[in-house]
Amino acid sequence: METFLIRLLQFILAISLLVLLHEGGHMFFAKLFGVKVDKFFVFFDVSIGKWKGMLFKWKPKNDDTTYGIGWLPLGGYCKIAGMIDESLDTEQMKQEPQPWEFRTKPAWQRLLIMIGGVLVNFLLALFIYSMIMFTWGDSYYKVSEMSMGMRFNEQAKSLGFKDKDVLLGTDQGAFREYASVNGDLFRQIALSKYVDVLRDGKKHRIEMPGDLDMLAMIKNRPLFAEPYIPARIDSVMGDSPAMKTGLKKGDFIKSINGKAVETWADMNFQMSILTDVATVKQTAKDSLALRHVVLTVQRGDTHKMDTLHMTLNPSFQMGVLQATIASYYKPTTETYSFFESFPAGAKHGINVLKGYIGNFRYLASAEGAKSIGGFASIAKMFPPYWDWYMFWSMTAFLSIMLAFMNFLPIPALDGGHILFLLYEMITRRKPSEKFLIAAEYVGMFLLIGLMILANLNDILRWLGIM
Repeated sequence: METFLIRLLQFILAISLLVLLHEGGHMFFAKLFGVKVDKFFVFFDVSIGKWKGMLFKWKPKNDDTTYGIGWLPLGGYCKIAGMIDESLDTEQMKQEPQPWEFRTKPAWQRLLIMIGGVLVNFLLALFIYSMIMFTWGDSYYKVSEMSMGMRFNEQAKSLGFKDKDVLLGTDQGAFREYASVNGDLFRQIALSKYVDVLRDGKKHRIEMPGDLDMLAMIKNRPLFAEPYIPARIDSVMGDSPAMKTGLKKGDFIKSINGKAVETWADMNFQMSILTDVATVKQTAKDSLALRHVVLTVQRGDTHKMDTLHMTLNPSFQMGVLQATIASYYKPTTETYSFFESFPAGAKHGINVLKGYIGNFRYLASAEGAKSIGGFASIAKMFPPYWDWYMFWSMTAFLSIMLAFMNFLPIPALDGGHILFLLYEMITRRKPSEKFLIAAEYVGMFLLIGLMILANLNDILRWLGIM
Protein backbone atom coordinates (compact mmCIF):
# COMPACT_ATOMS: atom_id res chain seq x y z
CA MET A 1 0.00 0.00 0.00
CA GLU A 2 2.88 2.33 0.85
CA THR A 3 4.53 1.89 -2.57
CA PHE A 4 1.16 2.51 -4.25
CA LEU A 5 0.75 5.81 -2.40
CA ILE A 6 4.33 6.90 -3.20
CA ARG A 7 3.78 6.21 -6.91
CA LEU A 8 0.39 7.93 -6.81
CA LEU A 9 1.85 11.01 -5.12
CA GLN A 10 4.64 11.28 -7.70
CA PHE A 11 2.17 10.83 -10.56
CA ILE A 12 -0.25 13.49 -9.26
CA LEU A 13 2.57 15.94 -8.51
CA ALA A 14 4.11 15.52 -11.98
CA ILE A 15 0.78 15.75 -13.82
CA SER A 16 -0.30 18.77 -11.77
CA LEU A 17 2.94 20.60 -12.63
CA LEU A 18 2.68 19.75 -16.34
CA VAL A 19 -0.99 20.71 -16.61
CA LEU A 20 -0.40 23.95 -14.69
CA LEU A 21 2.43 25.02 -17.01
CA HIS A 22 0.73 23.76 -20.19
CA GLU A 23 -2.42 25.77 -19.55
CA GLY A 24 -0.23 28.61 -18.30
CA GLY A 25 1.36 28.72 -21.76
CA HIS A 26 -2.05 29.28 -23.34
CA MET A 27 -2.96 31.93 -20.75
CA PHE A 28 0.35 33.78 -21.13
CA PHE A 29 -0.17 34.43 -24.85
CA ALA A 30 -3.90 35.07 -24.38
CA LYS A 31 -3.30 37.83 -21.84
CA LEU A 32 -0.34 39.12 -23.85
CA PHE A 33 -2.71 39.80 -26.76
CA GLY A 34 -5.53 41.15 -24.57
CA VAL A 35 -7.77 38.07 -24.72
CA LYS A 36 -9.97 37.48 -21.68
CA VAL A 37 -9.43 34.19 -19.84
CA ASP A 38 -12.62 33.25 -17.95
CA LYS A 39 -11.31 30.24 -16.00
CA PHE A 40 -7.94 28.63 -15.30
CA PHE A 41 -8.25 25.20 -13.67
CA VAL A 42 -5.89 22.41 -12.76
CA PHE A 43 -8.00 19.22 -13.03
CA PHE A 44 -11.61 19.30 -14.19
CA ASP A 45 -14.40 20.79 -12.07
CA VAL A 46 -17.08 18.40 -13.31
CA SER A 47 -20.38 19.26 -11.62
CA ILE A 48 -22.45 16.59 -9.88
CA GLY A 49 -25.96 17.78 -9.11
CA LYS A 50 -25.74 21.06 -7.22
CA TRP A 51 -22.04 20.55 -6.44
CA LYS A 52 -19.91 22.56 -8.86
CA GLY A 53 -16.96 20.19 -8.63
CA MET A 54 -14.48 22.74 -7.32
CA LEU A 55 -12.06 21.84 -4.54
CA PHE A 56 -10.75 25.39 -4.55
CA LYS A 57 -11.35 28.63 -6.45
CA TRP A 58 -10.00 32.16 -6.26
CA LYS A 59 -10.67 35.33 -8.24
CA PRO A 60 -8.16 38.14 -7.63
CA LYS A 61 -9.24 41.76 -7.66
CA ASN A 62 -8.92 43.53 -11.01
CA ASP A 63 -8.62 40.16 -12.80
CA ASP A 64 -11.22 38.59 -15.08
CA THR A 65 -9.92 35.07 -14.46
CA THR A 66 -11.21 32.59 -11.88
CA TYR A 67 -8.44 30.23 -10.75
CA GLY A 68 -9.20 26.86 -9.21
CA ILE A 69 -8.61 23.17 -8.67
CA GLY A 70 -11.16 20.60 -9.80
CA TRP A 71 -11.76 17.17 -8.29
CA LEU A 72 -11.20 15.05 -11.43
CA PRO A 73 -7.43 14.63 -12.03
CA LEU A 74 -7.61 14.01 -15.79
CA GLY A 75 -5.95 17.19 -16.96
CA GLY A 76 -6.97 20.83 -16.77
CA TYR A 77 -8.19 23.68 -18.91
CA CYS A 78 -7.89 27.35 -19.67
CA LYS A 79 -11.30 28.73 -20.78
CA ILE A 80 -10.55 31.47 -23.26
CA ALA A 81 -13.38 33.86 -24.13
CA GLY A 82 -14.72 33.63 -27.65
CA MET A 83 -13.16 30.27 -28.42
CA ILE A 84 -14.77 26.94 -29.26
CA ASP A 85 -13.07 24.45 -26.95
CA GLU A 86 -13.87 21.41 -24.80
CA SER A 87 -16.32 23.49 -22.73
CA LEU A 88 -18.55 23.71 -25.86
CA ASP A 89 -19.94 27.03 -24.66
CA THR A 90 -22.08 27.76 -27.72
CA GLU A 91 -24.13 30.42 -25.93
CA GLN A 92 -21.12 32.72 -25.73
CA MET A 93 -20.54 32.27 -29.46
CA LYS A 94 -24.07 33.49 -30.21
CA GLN A 95 -23.28 36.90 -28.69
CA GLU A 96 -21.86 39.84 -30.62
CA PRO A 97 -18.06 39.42 -30.98
CA GLN A 98 -16.07 41.55 -28.55
CA PRO A 99 -12.57 43.02 -29.04
CA TRP A 100 -11.26 41.04 -26.02
CA GLU A 101 -12.37 37.69 -27.44
CA PHE A 102 -10.22 35.03 -29.10
CA ARG A 103 -12.30 34.99 -32.29
CA THR A 104 -11.71 38.70 -33.02
CA LYS A 105 -7.91 38.51 -32.86
CA PRO A 106 -5.64 38.11 -35.93
CA ALA A 107 -4.93 34.53 -36.95
CA TRP A 108 -1.23 34.75 -36.05
CA GLN A 109 -2.09 35.78 -32.48
CA ARG A 110 -4.61 32.97 -32.15
CA LEU A 111 -1.98 30.56 -33.49
CA LEU A 112 0.52 31.60 -30.81
CA ILE A 113 -2.14 31.24 -28.12
CA MET A 114 -2.79 27.66 -29.24
CA ILE A 115 0.90 26.80 -29.61
CA GLY A 116 1.63 28.19 -26.14
CA GLY A 117 0.84 25.00 -24.20
CA VAL A 118 2.85 22.67 -26.43
CA LEU A 119 5.76 25.13 -26.52
CA VAL A 120 5.90 25.38 -22.71
CA ASN A 121 5.81 21.59 -22.29
CA PHE A 122 8.60 21.09 -24.81
CA LEU A 123 10.82 23.83 -23.35
CA LEU A 124 10.09 22.57 -19.83
CA ALA A 125 11.28 19.07 -20.77
CA LEU A 126 14.51 20.44 -22.23
CA PHE A 127 15.06 22.57 -19.12
CA ILE A 128 14.48 19.62 -16.76
CA TYR A 129 16.82 17.39 -18.77
CA SER A 130 19.43 20.18 -18.66
CA MET A 131 19.15 20.47 -14.87
CA ILE A 132 19.38 16.67 -14.58
CA MET A 133 22.61 16.79 -16.59
CA PHE A 134 23.94 19.59 -14.39
CA THR A 135 22.95 17.94 -11.09
CA TRP A 136 23.55 14.24 -11.72
CA GLY A 137 25.37 14.10 -15.03
CA ASP A 138 24.67 11.38 -17.56
CA SER A 139 25.47 7.88 -16.31
CA TYR A 140 25.04 4.81 -18.49
CA TYR A 141 26.56 1.43 -19.35
CA LYS A 142 28.19 1.35 -22.77
CA VAL A 143 26.94 -1.58 -24.83
CA SER A 144 30.35 -2.08 -26.45
CA GLU A 145 31.96 -2.43 -23.00
CA MET A 146 29.67 -5.28 -21.93
CA SER A 147 32.40 -7.86 -22.45
CA MET A 148 30.16 -10.85 -21.61
CA GLY A 149 27.91 -9.82 -24.49
CA MET A 150 24.19 -10.38 -24.84
CA ARG A 151 21.69 -13.18 -24.39
CA PHE A 152 19.45 -13.40 -27.50
CA ASN A 153 16.03 -14.93 -28.07
CA GLU A 154 15.07 -17.28 -30.90
CA GLN A 155 14.05 -14.47 -33.26
CA ALA A 156 17.48 -12.84 -32.88
CA LYS A 157 19.30 -16.16 -33.32
CA SER A 158 17.35 -16.84 -36.52
CA LEU A 159 18.80 -13.60 -37.91
CA GLY A 160 22.34 -14.69 -37.10
CA PHE A 161 23.03 -13.45 -33.56
CA LYS A 162 24.70 -15.79 -31.08
CA ASP A 163 24.74 -15.69 -27.30
CA LYS A 164 27.66 -13.67 -25.92
CA ASP A 165 27.95 -11.52 -29.06
CA VAL A 166 29.07 -8.02 -28.04
CA LEU A 167 26.96 -5.43 -29.86
CA LEU A 168 29.07 -2.72 -31.51
CA GLY A 169 26.87 -0.73 -33.88
CA THR A 170 24.86 -0.56 -37.09
CA ASP A 171 24.86 1.40 -40.35
CA GLN A 172 23.25 4.16 -38.24
CA GLY A 173 26.24 4.41 -35.90
CA ALA A 174 27.66 2.89 -32.74
CA PHE A 175 25.39 1.67 -29.96
CA ARG A 176 25.45 3.89 -26.90
CA GLU A 177 23.63 2.25 -23.98
CA TYR A 178 21.30 -0.61 -23.18
CA ALA A 179 17.91 0.51 -21.85
CA SER A 180 14.87 -1.69 -22.55
CA VAL A 181 12.62 1.11 -21.26
CA ASN A 182 13.31 3.74 -23.93
CA GLY A 183 14.00 1.19 -26.66
CA ASP A 184 16.77 3.15 -28.42
CA LEU A 185 18.93 0.07 -28.96
CA PHE A 186 16.00 -2.01 -30.25
CA ARG A 187 14.87 0.80 -32.55
CA GLN A 188 18.36 1.05 -33.99
CA ILE A 189 18.51 -2.70 -34.61
CA ALA A 190 14.99 -2.77 -36.08
CA LEU A 191 15.78 -0.14 -38.70
CA SER A 192 19.33 -1.22 -39.51
CA LYS A 193 20.67 -2.83 -42.68
CA TYR A 194 23.40 -4.58 -40.71
CA VAL A 195 24.64 -5.00 -37.13
CA ASP A 196 28.31 -5.30 -36.22
CA VAL A 197 29.17 -7.58 -33.29
CA LEU A 198 32.32 -8.82 -31.60
CA ARG A 199 32.33 -12.62 -31.61
CA ASP A 200 35.22 -14.64 -30.21
CA GLY A 201 37.41 -11.57 -30.37
CA LYS A 202 36.67 -10.86 -34.04
CA LYS A 203 34.37 -8.34 -35.67
CA HIS A 204 31.42 -9.96 -37.43
CA ARG A 205 28.68 -8.34 -39.55
CA ILE A 206 25.06 -9.57 -39.47
CA GLU A 207 22.86 -8.53 -42.40
CA MET A 208 19.44 -7.23 -41.30
CA PRO A 209 16.08 -6.80 -43.09
CA GLY A 210 15.75 -3.16 -41.96
CA ASP A 211 12.09 -3.37 -41.00
CA LEU A 212 11.81 -5.46 -37.84
CA ASP A 213 8.82 -4.92 -35.53
CA MET A 214 10.39 -3.03 -32.64
CA LEU A 215 7.24 -3.43 -30.51
CA ALA A 216 7.54 -7.21 -30.73
CA MET A 217 11.25 -7.02 -29.93
CA ILE A 218 10.42 -5.27 -26.65
CA LYS A 219 7.23 -7.15 -25.74
CA ASN A 220 8.37 -10.70 -26.50
CA ARG A 221 9.78 -12.76 -23.65
CA PRO A 222 12.64 -13.43 -23.58
CA LEU A 223 13.60 -10.04 -24.99
CA PHE A 224 15.30 -9.81 -28.37
CA ALA A 225 18.54 -9.04 -26.54
CA GLU A 226 19.47 -8.68 -22.87
CA PRO A 227 22.84 -8.22 -21.19
CA TYR A 228 24.43 -11.60 -20.49
CA ILE A 229 24.30 -11.58 -16.68
CA PRO A 230 25.01 -15.02 -15.14
CA ALA A 231 22.30 -16.27 -12.77
CA ARG A 232 24.47 -15.59 -9.74
CA ILE A 233 22.80 -14.83 -6.42
CA ASP A 234 23.87 -11.47 -5.06
CA SER A 235 22.30 -11.96 -1.63
CA VAL A 236 19.67 -14.03 0.17
CA MET A 237 16.80 -12.46 2.11
CA GLY A 238 16.19 -13.52 5.70
CA ASP A 239 13.46 -16.09 6.42
CA SER A 240 12.94 -16.68 2.70
CA PRO A 241 12.47 -19.92 0.74
CA ALA A 242 16.02 -19.48 -0.57
CA MET A 243 17.51 -19.23 2.93
CA LYS A 244 15.49 -22.20 4.21
CA THR A 245 16.67 -24.27 1.24
CA GLY A 246 20.33 -23.37 1.73
CA LEU A 247 21.02 -21.02 -1.18
CA LYS A 248 23.90 -18.66 -0.50
CA LYS A 249 25.43 -15.48 -1.88
CA GLY A 250 27.58 -16.30 -4.91
CA ASP A 251 25.70 -19.47 -5.90
CA PHE A 252 24.92 -19.92 -9.61
CA ILE A 253 21.53 -21.32 -10.63
CA LYS A 254 22.04 -23.79 -13.48
CA SER A 255 18.56 -25.21 -13.99
CA ILE A 256 15.00 -25.07 -12.68
CA ASN A 257 12.69 -28.06 -13.09
CA GLY A 258 15.12 -29.53 -15.61
CA LYS A 259 15.19 -26.36 -17.78
CA ALA A 260 18.74 -25.11 -18.34
CA VAL A 261 19.54 -21.65 -16.97
CA GLU A 262 22.59 -19.56 -17.83
CA THR A 263 21.50 -16.00 -17.15
CA TRP A 264 18.95 -14.13 -15.06
CA ALA A 265 17.08 -13.53 -18.31
CA ASP A 266 16.67 -17.32 -18.62
CA MET A 267 15.67 -17.66 -14.98
CA ASN A 268 13.13 -14.84 -15.10
CA PHE A 269 11.61 -16.32 -18.24
CA GLN A 270 11.14 -19.72 -16.57
CA MET A 271 9.64 -18.06 -13.50
CA SER A 272 7.23 -16.09 -15.69
CA ILE A 273 6.02 -19.38 -17.19
CA LEU A 274 5.26 -20.68 -13.68
CA THR A 275 3.27 -17.56 -12.78
CA ASP A 276 1.35 -17.76 -16.08
CA VAL A 277 0.43 -21.38 -15.40
CA ALA A 278 -0.56 -20.46 -11.83
CA THR A 279 -3.23 -18.06 -13.10
CA VAL A 280 -5.25 -20.97 -14.53
CA LYS A 281 -4.86 -23.33 -11.57
CA GLN A 282 -8.17 -23.82 -9.80
CA THR A 283 -7.20 -25.08 -6.35
CA ALA A 284 -4.70 -24.19 -3.63
CA LYS A 285 -3.35 -27.73 -3.92
CA ASP A 286 -2.56 -27.22 -7.61
CA SER A 287 -0.89 -23.89 -6.87
CA LEU A 288 1.18 -25.40 -4.05
CA ALA A 289 2.35 -28.21 -6.33
CA LEU A 290 3.42 -25.64 -8.90
CA ARG A 291 5.41 -23.75 -6.27
CA HIS A 292 7.54 -26.83 -5.59
CA VAL A 293 10.60 -26.43 -7.82
CA VAL A 294 13.84 -28.34 -8.25
CA LEU A 295 17.02 -26.29 -8.68
CA THR A 296 20.46 -27.31 -9.83
CA VAL A 297 23.00 -25.01 -8.21
CA GLN A 298 26.72 -24.50 -8.69
CA ARG A 299 28.28 -23.49 -5.39
CA GLY A 300 30.20 -20.22 -5.66
CA ASP A 301 33.10 -20.36 -8.09
CA THR A 302 33.63 -24.08 -7.50
CA HIS A 303 32.43 -26.89 -9.76
CA LYS A 304 30.41 -28.53 -6.99
CA MET A 305 26.78 -29.03 -8.08
CA ASP A 306 23.84 -29.48 -5.69
CA THR A 307 20.20 -30.36 -6.33
CA LEU A 308 17.82 -28.39 -4.11
CA HIS A 309 14.06 -28.75 -3.60
CA MET A 310 12.35 -25.45 -2.85
CA THR A 311 8.80 -24.24 -2.22
CA LEU A 312 8.41 -20.73 -3.57
CA ASN A 313 6.35 -18.23 -1.59
CA PRO A 314 2.72 -17.55 -2.68
CA SER A 315 3.99 -14.75 -4.95
CA PHE A 316 6.32 -17.26 -6.68
CA GLN A 317 9.43 -15.57 -5.30
CA MET A 318 12.57 -17.29 -3.98
CA GLY A 319 13.73 -14.41 -1.83
CA VAL A 320 17.04 -13.59 -3.51
CA LEU A 321 18.54 -10.45 -4.99
CA GLN A 322 19.88 -10.92 -8.49
CA ALA A 323 23.30 -9.90 -9.69
CA THR A 324 22.88 -6.91 -12.01
CA ILE A 325 24.84 -5.03 -14.66
CA ALA A 326 26.39 -3.03 -11.81
CA SER A 327 27.83 -6.28 -10.43
CA TYR A 328 30.05 -6.70 -13.49
CA TYR A 329 30.49 -3.33 -15.21
CA LYS A 330 31.35 0.22 -14.27
CA PRO A 331 29.08 2.94 -15.63
CA THR A 332 30.31 5.72 -17.86
CA THR A 333 29.48 9.07 -16.27
CA GLU A 334 29.65 12.37 -18.12
CA THR A 335 29.48 15.55 -16.05
CA TYR A 336 28.49 19.01 -17.24
CA SER A 337 28.96 22.56 -16.04
CA PHE A 338 25.88 24.79 -15.72
CA PHE A 339 26.24 26.22 -19.22
CA GLU A 340 27.30 22.90 -20.78
CA SER A 341 24.19 21.25 -19.38
CA PHE A 342 21.82 23.20 -21.65
CA PRO A 343 23.02 21.88 -25.05
CA ALA A 344 23.43 18.41 -23.50
CA GLY A 345 19.91 18.51 -22.07
CA ALA A 346 18.46 19.82 -25.32
CA LYS A 347 20.18 17.08 -27.32
CA HIS A 348 18.92 14.40 -24.93
CA GLY A 349 15.37 15.79 -24.96
CA ILE A 350 15.27 15.89 -28.77
CA ASN A 351 16.52 12.28 -28.90
CA VAL A 352 13.76 11.27 -26.47
CA LEU A 353 11.20 13.03 -28.67
CA LYS A 354 12.53 11.32 -31.81
CA GLY A 355 12.31 7.96 -30.07
CA TYR A 356 8.75 8.60 -28.89
CA ILE A 357 7.67 9.65 -32.40
CA GLY A 358 9.38 6.54 -33.81
CA ASN A 359 7.49 4.31 -31.39
CA PHE A 360 4.18 6.02 -32.07
CA ARG A 361 3.73 4.36 -35.46
CA TYR A 362 3.43 0.96 -33.78
CA LEU A 363 0.18 1.99 -32.08
CA ALA A 364 -1.68 1.50 -35.37
CA SER A 365 -1.31 -2.30 -35.08
CA ALA A 366 -3.44 -4.63 -32.96
CA GLU A 367 -0.48 -5.34 -30.68
CA GLY A 368 0.19 -1.64 -30.45
CA ALA A 369 -3.38 -0.98 -29.29
CA LYS A 370 -2.92 -3.57 -26.56
CA SER A 371 0.29 -1.87 -25.42
CA ILE A 372 -1.46 1.45 -24.72
CA GLY A 373 -1.60 2.14 -21.00
CA GLY A 374 -3.79 4.41 -18.90
CA PHE A 375 -3.21 6.26 -15.66
CA ALA A 376 -2.18 3.12 -13.77
CA SER A 377 0.50 2.30 -16.36
CA ILE A 378 1.88 5.83 -16.23
CA ALA A 379 1.90 5.82 -12.42
CA LYS A 380 3.78 2.48 -12.41
CA MET A 381 6.56 4.10 -14.45
CA PHE A 382 7.50 6.00 -11.30
CA PRO A 383 9.67 4.07 -8.80
CA PRO A 384 8.06 2.59 -5.62
CA TYR A 385 10.29 4.88 -3.55
CA TRP A 386 11.01 8.58 -3.60
CA ASP A 387 13.90 9.39 -5.89
CA TRP A 388 14.32 12.93 -7.21
CA TYR A 389 16.39 11.84 -10.20
CA MET A 390 13.71 9.37 -11.32
CA PHE A 391 10.91 11.81 -10.54
CA TRP A 392 12.37 14.59 -12.67
CA SER A 393 13.35 12.17 -15.46
CA MET A 394 9.78 10.85 -15.60
CA THR A 395 8.32 14.38 -15.41
CA ALA A 396 10.49 15.47 -18.34
CA PHE A 397 9.45 12.42 -20.35
CA LEU A 398 5.76 13.03 -19.61
CA SER A 399 6.21 16.67 -20.63
CA ILE A 400 7.66 15.55 -23.98
CA MET A 401 4.81 13.07 -24.37
CA LEU A 402 2.18 15.68 -23.50
CA ALA A 403 3.68 18.16 -25.97
CA PHE A 404 3.68 15.61 -28.80
CA MET A 405 0.20 14.25 -28.08
CA ASN A 406 -1.29 17.75 -27.93
CA PHE A 407 0.38 18.65 -31.22
CA LEU A 408 -1.42 15.85 -33.08
CA PRO A 409 -3.92 17.31 -35.60
CA ILE A 410 -6.96 15.93 -33.77
CA PRO A 411 -9.94 18.20 -33.07
CA ALA A 412 -10.26 19.04 -29.33
CA LEU A 413 -6.45 18.93 -29.02
CA ASP A 414 -4.21 21.94 -29.54
CA GLY A 415 -3.01 20.37 -32.78
CA GLY A 416 -6.55 20.37 -34.17
CA HIS A 417 -6.98 24.08 -33.45
CA ILE A 418 -3.53 24.76 -34.95
CA LEU A 419 -4.49 22.84 -38.10
CA PHE A 420 -7.66 24.90 -38.60
CA LEU A 421 -5.76 28.14 -37.96
CA LEU A 422 -3.10 27.22 -40.53
CA TYR A 423 -5.90 26.43 -43.00
CA GLU A 424 -7.36 29.88 -42.32
CA MET A 425 -4.00 31.62 -42.76
CA ILE A 426 -3.28 29.83 -46.03
CA THR A 427 -6.74 30.04 -47.64
CA ARG A 428 -7.82 33.33 -46.03
CA ARG A 429 -11.07 31.59 -45.17
CA LYS A 430 -12.15 30.93 -41.60
CA PRO A 431 -13.93 27.60 -40.89
CA SER A 432 -17.52 28.11 -39.81
CA GLU A 433 -18.44 27.94 -36.13
CA LYS A 434 -20.83 25.09 -36.93
CA PHE A 435 -17.95 23.08 -38.44
CA LEU A 436 -15.64 23.85 -35.50
CA ILE A 437 -18.27 22.73 -32.97
CA ALA A 438 -18.89 19.50 -34.90
CA ALA A 439 -15.11 18.87 -35.11
CA GLU A 440 -14.79 19.47 -31.35
CA TYR A 441 -17.46 16.82 -30.70
CA VAL A 442 -15.69 14.33 -32.98
CA GLY A 443 -12.34 15.02 -31.33
CA MET A 444 -13.76 14.62 -27.83
CA PHE A 445 -15.40 11.35 -28.86
CA LEU A 446 -12.05 10.04 -30.15
CA LEU A 447 -10.16 11.17 -27.05
CA ILE A 448 -12.70 9.68 -24.63
CA GLY A 449 -12.60 6.43 -26.61
CA LEU A 450 -8.81 6.35 -26.46
CA MET A 451 -8.88 7.08 -22.71
CA ILE A 452 -11.36 4.25 -22.14
CA LEU A 453 -9.23 1.85 -24.20
CA ALA A 454 -6.03 2.79 -22.35
CA ASN A 455 -7.53 2.38 -18.88
CA LEU A 456 -9.43 -0.78 -19.90
CA ASN A 457 -6.07 -2.26 -20.92
CA ASP A 458 -4.78 -1.47 -17.42
CA ILE A 459 -7.75 -3.26 -15.86
CA LEU A 460 -7.33 -6.31 -18.11
CA ARG A 461 -3.62 -6.49 -17.22
CA TRP A 462 -4.49 -6.24 -13.53
CA LEU A 463 -6.98 -9.10 -13.92
CA GLY A 464 -4.37 -11.14 -15.78
CA ILE A 465 -6.52 -11.37 -18.91
CA MET A 466 -4.06 -9.53 -21.18
